[in-house]
Amino acid sequence: MKRNVFKKLIAYYKPHRRLFYIDMLCSLVVAVCDLFYPMIAKNIINDYVYRDSLRFILIWAGALLGIYVLKCLLNFYIQYWGHVVGVRIQGDMRRDMFRHLQKLPFSFYDENKTGTVMSRLVNDLMEIAELAHHGPEGLLLSSIMLTGSFIMLASINLWLTLIIFILIPFIVFYAVKMQRHMNDAFLQSRVEIGEVNSNLETSLAGIRVSRAYTAEAHENDKFAVANERFKKARGRSYKMMAFFHSGTGLLTDLLYLVALVSGGLFLFYGKINAGEYAAFLLYINIFLKPINQLIALFEQLQNGMTGLQRFEEIMNVSEEENDPQARDADHLEGHIEFRDVSFSYTEDGDAPDDVNHMVIDHLSMNIEKGKTVALVGPSGGGKTTLCHLIPRFYELNSGSISIDGQDITTLSRESLRRNIGMVAQDVFLFNGTIRENIAYGNLDASDEEIIEAAKKANIHDYIMTMEDGYDTNVGERGIKLSGGQKQRISIARVFLKNPSILILDEATSALDNATEMLIQASLEQLAKGRTSLVVAHRLSTIKNADEIIVITPEGIQERGTHEELLAANGMYANLYQYQFRE
Repeated sequence: MKRNVFKKLIAYYKPHRRLFYIDMLCSLVVAVCDLFYPMIAKNIINDYVYRDSLRFILIWAGALLGIYVLKCLLNFYIQYWGHVVGVRIQGDMRRDMFRHLQKLPFSFYDENKTGTVMSRLVNDLMEIAELAHHGPEGLLLSSIMLTGSFIMLASINLWLTLIIFILIPFIVFYAVKMQRHMNDAFLQSRVEIGEVNSNLETSLAGIRVSRAYTAEAHENDKFAVANERFKKARGRSYKMMAFFHSGTGLLTDLLYLVALVSGGLFLFYGKINAGEYAAFLLYINIFLKPINQLIALFEQLQNGMTGLQRFEEIMNVSEEENDPQARDADHLEGHIEFRDVSFSYTEDGDAPDDVNHMVIDHLSMNIEKGKTVALVGPSGGGKTTLCHLIPRFYELNSGSISIDGQDITTLSRESLRRNIGMVAQDVFLFNGTIRENIAYGNLDASDEEIIEAAKKANIHDYIMTMEDGYDTNVGERGIKLSGGQKQRISIARVFLKNPSILILDEATSALDNATEMLIQASLEQLAKGRTSLVVAHRLSTIKNADEIIVITPEGIQERGTHEELLAANGMYANLYQYQFRE
């Protein structure tokens, strides 16, 4: 698992390999520069101080100054461009995840909270960026300095060096032992911060509802529970980190103590001289630096690895796929046929005979091109589900849906959806201008086409009364507009798309009667010449439909024109009489 995750991370370095290689080269030179200082110090102590060679002392001092200036320039590049590489990798990963999210089936969003997904897209990838920069650089610096300092230490006295290195296996063993505990703790803290983000996103989106119901205290309590769980999870991760750092800190301090004492004994017994002892202690400091760097890298590795695992969990979710033989639908006329269709939102309902979980069970229905067909009936009958199955938002359990005699599974999803326009009860407007929201129907549309679509939707005159006209910002989810205005913008969007199939799912149910009449006129104009499927609870809006189909959880109960169904005095007639009983 981790090997595959690392392979995918390494692949993200490829577009930025030039900057990365230069960064690694700079890190290599910095590591080599650090190895010079103890040897120069040894030479100054042993050869030049005792011989009063001021000239050579100044020469080596100048050499050290040059090395330090070079290190300064290289460290600037490492800190700046190294982080830029990390940010670019992070940006590439975020781009790929966002593109992947755009292709995931609707069932994924049914099962995952928006805030949790956002946490993976933003917070987790921030840690990956740090790992992408500091990980390879830290490993290179550490390996060079460990190897170089060992060679230099051995050149001073091999036996003394071996004494010091006895402690290394203990440090490695402790670090590896603690790594698993840290990984589990950090992963759990990631899960909990995702829950915090999810609660935050939901609470802010529903702020008007919570205020209207004076439920601020309830929202505070909900958030406090999630926040407390995060605090506890984060506390556990920091506890593991404290064990890790304090334990490794003790072991590295013991290593330095052993070096100080054993080196002093070697000096006392004449095995090394004063210059070598000084150089030995300096190299021990250099030797400890990469060890401490590796210890810090372990913490960064845990943060980055948990972020990578959560990134991979999203990336491993299967995208919506077209059949390899799927073809472009081009222009569809709109003859829709359902043949023995069964569908369930739950995996338990995969078996067609599992009627207890079936939203739609063995339904067959024919809609002629250019006709307006209304679906009515009690909630839970599957009316909205049928609307979602036509553009293949979900896959059927069994049966088939065809348009113009072509099974929709043989058509590419993009070309199928290009021929379908939808107006729903819950209109979603993006945070942007009115122009941008209407243009969503055709992103290549000209201003003239956008204005014409707005006129057909009876919203142009209102837009022109606004100070910024079509450049007016609608706010998040269109909060600055009324329900009727948002609905008409969504209708203008469909006019601009100009699809052959129109799906109206409770398009006016949330509006007042006066606004509904205005919107209904726009919808009737929109439906002309198109195959229209209308879901409605207000029966007054569908009296003129070519056919009305009454659907219940048991399937189709009645079908016919408004007059035919009234004359039949069945379920539709009872619904109609109930709505207009006054």
